[in-house]
Amino acid sequence: MSKNNIVVPEAKEALERFKMEAAAEVGVNLKQGYNGDITSRQAGSVGGQMVKKMIEAYEKGLK
Repeated sequence: MSKNNIVVPEAKEALERFKMEAAAEVGVNLKQGYNGDITSRQAGSVGGQMVKKMIEAYEKGLK
């Protein structure tokens, strides 16, 4: 059972768009739905890009 529950269900679509945008920036070809065919390195690079962008947005908000 997954413990990655979305607290705000309305945010699910925005998170998917954000993930696809981050994947495109790092050159990983994601598709809608299951992406079990990508490598761990590719998945990690997408997650890392997402975190990087979130930190940049937070820092920009502090100024």
